[in-house]
Parts: sequence; structure tokens; C-alpha cells
Amino acid sequence: MKDKQLEDLYDFIDNSAHMLSEQEDILYLDALAEVGDRLFTSKMVEIHDSFQKKKLEKLYQSITFEDYEQEIIRKALQLAVLKGMKGATQPHHSLTPDAVSLFISYLVNKVLNQPKPYILADLAVGSGNLLTAILNQSNKEIKALGFEVDETLLHLAYVNANLQKHEVELFHQDSIQKLPNLEADLVVTDLPIGYYPNDVVAQDYEVKALEGHSYIHHLMIEQALKQTKSGGYLFLLIPNFLFQTDQSETLHQFLKKESVILGLLQLPSSMFINDNQAKSILMLQKNGEGVKQIQQALLAELPSFSKKSALADMVNQIDRWFQSELKLS
Repeated sequence: MKDKQLEDLYDFIDNSAHMLSEQEDILYLDALAEVGDRLFTSKMVEIHDSFQKKKLEKLYQSITFEDYEQEIIRKALQLAVLKGMKGATQPHHSLTPDAVSLFISYLVNKVLNQPKPYILADLAVGSGNLLTAILNQSNKEIKALGFEVDETLLHLAYVNANLQKHEVELFHQDSIQKLPNLEADLVVTDLPIGYYPNDVVAQDYEVKALEGHSYIHHLMIEQALKQTKSGGYLFLLIPNFLFQTDQSETLHQFLKKESVILGLLQLPSSMFINDNQAKSILMLQKNGEGVKQIQQALLAELPSFSKKSALADMVNQIDRWFQSELKLS
């Protein structure tokens, strides 16, 4: 039943975006955001072609949007965003894979385990897929904040939050620029990779390059720690080569000074086209009163997410690590 719901909702969203894109001569992703806005207000997009309009109306009649679970909505939108990104030319347009989003949600639930409200921030929220996946998997009261410099992606994040009925405060902003003090309990971000062009702004960072442009992923890690409260946690998707570059020693020293490096979980290599694109999950806890050094960092190479038995064994090992090192069950 859920597979049928997902297929029907995706078909409607995809066809609506495709028709609107052709009619208005706009990018598929921009059309997708417009379709999402219309869905939220229970309106169909206006299609001039009568044949296409009838086709769309038939698809619309096959869905009962109010009955759909949040995860069905998120996955349908994710599939459409993925399609749009394949046709986009912007290199910064990418989407956190679904299995990774759900695995990070599991890690988040390990540390947000108290009956109190939390503040969660994503400094590169993109289309909102990672952030809403975390919110869908949590039963905690969470104030969610998202920052995104790309206007199209921010619009999609807005649509994602609205359609899944999540209150998310979104900012159209380069998060390397000065931010208000967020005092976040947790920062979760799929880091953008590359050089940051504004050397003047980068000068305010300890991890800046001594010459030339600084790495944006280094600057964002420092910003993430600045925006996390003492004792708060960070789960950051980083490139596997993070600690192997000419600027990595400065970053490593900064991390040791400002945080406890809890662990590094390498994602399955089968998820990536080549080694240069491979990523890991860096787990940090910001230093502060009551924060203790751990005996053993969690270092592991995750098995393929399709190998359920091996993944279950890994999760059991991670559960035991959280219990022994952080006293979190």
C-alpha cells in the first residue's frame, strides 16, 4: 500500500513539475518548488494544454494527500529532487542519500534522549531532505533551523517542511558569514566541499588558509562548533580526504582544542562513484563543563546498507559503544 502511495504521489509531482517546466520554460527544480507550494494550498498547477491538464487531473484524483505519512511525502519529493539535480548544472546541487539520512537519524536519537526541547541546526540545509528525515524519526520537541545560500534549494526546503508539517526556521544565508548565537544542542550538516571565495570573511576563522582560499568544509566545521552549546553534539558528513590535505593539521588541532572527537564512521564505498566522492560521518561533542574525554573513539567502516544482517551487527556494536563511552542507551 505504501509503495503504491509513493508511486502515485511521485508520478503526480513529477508530471506536474515536468509540464510546468515546459510550459513556463523554467528549470525542473524551480517548477518542483512551485508544485510543492500548490500542493500545500491544495491547488493544482495551471496547465494550458487541455490534454495534459486532463492527464494531470487523473493523476491528482489517484492521490489522497492528507492520508500520506510524512516519510511517504519526503521520499516522493526526494525522488523528484534527485531527478531535477541530475539535469542541473550547479555542482553544489546534491542530495544526502536516503539510507544515510536515516542512519544519521538513528545517531541523533541516541544523543537527544532527554524529555526536553532541543535546538537542531543544519548549516547547509539544501532541499531539507536530511533535516526532515531526522524530524520524522524523532518524537522529541525540536526547534529546527536551516541555512542555505541557494534560493532554489531553500524554496524546496520550505516546501519539504510545509508538506511534512514541520516547523522549520529557514534562512537564505551563507552560513560562513556572521550568524546569531544559535546555542544549538545539535548541528547536523552534509558539508559542501571546495574552496570558500570570500577571503575577508574567512580571516575571522582559526582554520583559515595561510595563503589563498580556505576550504569551505573546514570553515563550516568551525562555524558548527561555534553554534553548538557546551556539551552539544555534531554529526557532520565529511569527505574521506578531510585530514589528508595541506590545511588538515590546522583543522585537526582546532578540533582537539574545541571538542571531543567521538568517532568517524566511513560510509560504504559502494555508495560513491569514485574514492574522491566518498564520505564519512564525523561525530563530535563540544567541550564544556562535565564533558569528559572518552577511552575509545568509535572508528568503523559501515557495511552496505543493503546487507541487513551485517548492518544490524554494526548497529549493536554502536549501541554498546554509546552505552559504555557516553552512558547513553
